[in-house]
Parts: sequence; C-alpha cells; structure tokens
Amino acid sequence: MTIYQHFRPEEKEFIDQVLNWKNIVEDSYAPKLTDFQDPREQEIVRSIIGSQADVKVEWFGGTLASERKRAFIFPDYFQYEEDDFQISLFELDYPKKFITLEHPQVLGSLMSLGLKRGKFGDILVDEDRIQFFVSQDVEEYIGSQLESVGRASVSIRKLPLANAIQSKESWQETSVISSSLRLDTVISAIYNLSRQKSQIYIQQGLVKVNWTLVENAAFECREYDMISVRGFGRSKIISLEGKTKRDKWKVTVGKVK
Repeated sequence: MTIYQHFRPEEKEFIDQVLNWKNIVEDSYAPKLTDFQDPREQEIVRSIIGSQADVKVEWFGGTLASERKRAFIFPDYFQYEEDDFQISLFELDYPKKFITLEHPQVLGSLMSLGLKRGKFGDILVDEDRIQFFVSQDVEEYIGSQLESVGRASVSIRKLPLANAIQSKESWQETSVISSSLRLDTVISAIYNLSRQKSQIYIQQGLVKVNWTLVENAAFECREYDMISVRGFGRSKIISLEGKTKRDKWKVTVGKVK
C-alpha cells in the first residue's frame, strides 16, 4: 500500500511536493516555508510530516483564527518565530461612500495580477473595511500593480499583523448522517436538501470545495474539506466518525452561524 491510497488522485502532485519539502529539510538541516495552504492541504501536510521525529511543522496565517496558513517545516532543534512565516497585512483604501466591495471582487482582482492563489491568505471584511494577507515576497509587486477592485480605484496600506480585523465568524458544530461521501449526498445532509437539488446546484456551478469550483456530483468528500454552496453559506467537514449499523456515514460538520 502506498501513501497515495489515502488521498485523492488529483492530490498526488501536492503530496509529491510535501514529500520533497520533507526531504529537503532532512537533507539540508534548514527550514522550509511554504505558500498559503487551505485546510485540506494543511491536513495532507499534517498527515505526512506531523508525526515525524526529526522534522516538525507549524502553521500561521496572520492571526490565530486564519483559515489559509503558511506551513513552516523545520528540523526538530530549530526555534521558530512568528516573523519566520513572512506574512504581510494590507488594508484597502477606496471611496467607501460611493462603492461597496465584497470578498469575491477582492479575490478576483488579486488573482488577476497573475500570482498563484498560494501567495494570498485570508481576505478579512468588516463592513466597509477590507484587509488581506500576502506572502512578503510579492508585497512590492502587489503594491505597484493593484490599482482597482471592481469599478473602484484602490490603494493599499501595510499594517502590523496585530491590526488585523478580528473575525466575527463563529462555527456551530453538529453531526449529520450521509448515505455516502459523494458531494451531492454530503451537501444534502448538511443543508437539508434533496439530492436532486444538490445535484442541480453542483451542475450550475454554485458549489466549491476548498475554494475550487466542483461540478462533479460524485466528487468524494474528505476530512477538513471546506464546502460552500451559494445562497446557503459555508461548512466544513471536521471529522468522519465511521459508519452506522445501516452502513451510512456519521459526519461531524461545522456550519457558519
């Protein structure tokens, strides 16, 4: 049995990358800092490196509540500090009296700069205030290139991480029963929808898993997956608790209140 059997086929490339990071740290006795990872990627890294004796890993995304985080992989004797994660915080300045900006617009504008998603952490929104975390190696480029979001002209200000907007989002944990781990059945269980409706939402491009559009109803869900259905909010799979006597899955999920 190989390590790949524990993960999705499409995750093989990322798994190979994690194994390479581990080998680099072991061979060079030097730490390795990754780009921002979503919760599913963090779980893959944790599975591969988390129990190693000689190589350790820690995550940080700008705040303790961050969802997207950078992994710092290091020899067991290395003493890391927050600065080692090389994260910068920016706040948008724009004509707030005349324009309303939302999370998707900000992400779209950042991605249009030609950088990988991994260079950006969480986007924080509090009424008309908008902040985002970035990898320090691209902050100058972003500062010179980001001139508009949607129809609004914008500028950005760098702030200390301590000035980050504190998330007001809270998660309510609950258990659901799903006949399988297919995306359509899991969505049906979480949001109390018929399977037919879940399939329609998936086919219409209204469903994302780990921030990626998924249009395959048979997509298999795993622990730590983040699921969003437009109009119904976000949820996350906290753990798979095994099967019931009727061969159905008992799933612990978190839903945004």
